[in-house]
Formats: sequence, C-alpha cells, structure tokens
Amino acid sequence: MCLAQLGAPNFPADNPLTIEGVALGRKLFYEKALSNDFTLSCGSCHVQANAFSDPRPFSEGTNGAHGPRNSMSLVNLAWADRMFWDGRVQGLEAQAHDPVINPLEMRNTWPVVEDRLNASTEYRGLFKVAFGSEEVDSTMVTKALAQFVRSIVSFDSPFDRYWYDGDTTAMSEEARNGLALFTSQGKCAGCHAPGLFTDNAFRNNGLDLVFFDEGAGAVTGDPADLGKFKVPTLRNIALTAPYMHDSRFTTLEEVMGHYNGGVHMNSPNVDLLMDFWGMNPTPFSPDEVHDLIAFLNALTDQALQTNPALAEP
Repeated sequence: MCLAQLGAPNFPADNPLTIEGVALGRKLFYEKALSNDFTLSCGSCHVQANAFSDPRPFSEGTNGAHGPRNSMSLVNLAWADRMFWDGRVQGLEAQAHDPVINPLEMRNTWPVVEDRLNASTEYRGLFKVAFGSEEVDSTMVTKALAQFVRSIVSFDSPFDRYWYDGDTTAMSEEARNGLALFTSQGKCAGCHAPGLFTDNAFRNNGLDLVFFDEGAGAVTGDPADLGKFKVPTLRNIALTAPYMHDSRFTTLEEVMGHYNGGVHMNSPNVDLLMDFWGMNPTPFSPDEVHDLIAFLNALTDQALQTNPALAEP
C-alpha cells in the first residue's frame, strides 16, 4: 500500500529514525538487563509471533505479579500519539519509560539500567554511533526503543494485496463478503477504517454497565471518559488473542458474540457508533458472522511474524 494515504507518522524532531538508532533499539528491546533480575525484556511481553502482543491474558512481572490489562500490539504505532489502553502518556518515548520502573513489570530503576549499560563497552559504542555520545542515559535508551517500535510496520496482509494491489484472488469469497459487511452494515469501519484499522481514539464499546476499570477516565479525571479505552488496531487480530483490555474474550467468535447481541447501550459514555449493535439483538446471521471472521483473518501479515529485522538479534 502507499503509506502516504495514512498521513504523516509521528517522528519527533529530536528523535528521527536512523539505521543506527533502530538497530540499537532492537537490541535494547530484547535486552533483559532492563529488568531488575535480568529475566524480562520488552520482547517478553510483546512477542513477534503474536504481532508484538502478549498471548497471555496478563503479562507477568519479575516477581510473578500480573498487570491489570492485556499487553497491546505494538504494530504501526508510528501513527499513534497517546499510548496504553488508557492513553496516560504521549508518544513512544514516554511509553518506553514506564515498564522499566513499573512494580508489576520490570521492577527496576533507571539509574541501575544506566549503570549496567554504561558498563558495557559494546553498548557504549552503539550509543556513540547512534546518538553521538557513549554516555548512556534513560533519555537515549527510550529514544532508541521508540525508534525500533516505530519501525514495526505491518501492511502485507491478504487484505492489502486485495485492496491496494488489486489482486482479486488474495482474499476468499467469504472474506470479501465480510469486508462488505465490515465497511457498510456493521459500521465497523467507523472505528477501524481500512488503512490502520484503528482511529487511535478512546471509546466505550458497551462492555459493561459498571466499570471495574475506569480506563481513560481515571487518567483525565473527566467523567465523560469513564469506561473508554483505546481502539486497538484490527491488523493481525487473529494473532493477538485474548481480546479487550481485560482479556475477557479468547476467540474472535466470542468477540463477535459481544457485538452481535451483547453490547450494553445503557453503559455510561457508550459510543454512539455502537447503536447499530445495541439496537439490534442479532444484527448478523451465523453465515455473516463467519464471513466477518474470515475477513478479520485476512488482516494477518504472515511476514511480520518472521521478519528477521524485527527478531531478537
């Protein structure tokens, strides 16, 4: 596809992508010295085979603790701004900072990480090449990690070959039928438009009547944001189970069951785009649900799973 159709990616002026910076970020992404006991890396909870998400319901920290939300896919975040399910930080540099010091994740401190990396002749040389200084600090570490994550792009699915390249054989008849439902009757494209398949907005999709997790509302303090979570990309959705912020659904069939009769339209702040699903007890027939899932499976980028440029060096 032509990436220009997606708009400009978010490349900060003080952290442009460079070959050296991305290579360093890739090494750091898989570096377990970032965790307090040398057992976890970013790649431990963002697995390439799962489109850089975690196949476990909740990621496990170095002390065996579990976070309250599923680890999101890191694919195509060069076009995103607010990060995490609740949007609590701006930009990938800030996003890369938090897991290192999170008591439920790597449980480390940045001074310890800096000391470990500064003690490595190899790392000091890599930072010198990437940033012009061999004295490692947390800012340079997060910049390198952000560069690598911005390099994780996924636009080579059967859908892309059908939609952008005009290959009419790239998707099955069922998937083509599902695409038609997705972009019309289902109103799915209102939040998951072809391209990024997310609008990177924060919405309440009618999961609950009572919020056990307040989502973006807990960050902004605005009652209108209660129960809203970041709209995840549907690219590679077949690889990123379990689903929703709290991993409540394990299969795409369960996800469709929610939209096809389980949406709570009385949920506070429920998104208006949910009206089609909430007002129609069973909007789609079993055959139509089958076709929609066939389409979602056609968003899988097989090359992403094995791309050596993204694998552990």
